[in-house]
Amino acid sequence: MESARKGNKILLVDDEPDLTMTFKAILQGVGFAVDIYENPLVALSNFRPHYYDLVILDIKMPEMNGFELYSEMLKMDSQVKVCFVTAGEMYNDNVRKNEEEQYCELDTERFIQKPISNGDLIRRINRIMMLGQSLNIRNR
Repeated sequence: MESARKGNKILLVDDEPDLTMTFKAILQGVGFAVDIYENPLVALSNFRPHYYDLVILDIKMPEMNGFELYSEMLKMDSQVKVCFVTAGEMYNDNVRKNEEEQYCELDTERFIQKPISNGDLIRRINRIMMLGQSLNIRNR
């Protein structure tokens, strides 16, 4: 039997150790099982298809950004549900203009801006968990 109930398994990848530990503590406190990685390449090598109910990815990380990591995860699990963590106004200013044109139509609901309060984080994660499985990304 799995240790977490269906709908409770989250993978969090962010290169900021303080953030990953804080998010993990907050989410575990309300019943989520959370695996964390600070290195996107290590996260990818340990990714388990069809296991996580939600994957939370930082956009800006060394070696591989969150969009690239998501693209690689999609190759292993076409139904992976994801949201992105971003600093400040990055979504509004840069993501829509990002050279990765297939991401410019992402639903803003899939982006969590940091810093975020504990309560808002929990509300946002719960709302995102209710959204459809994977993102609609244009194929080019």
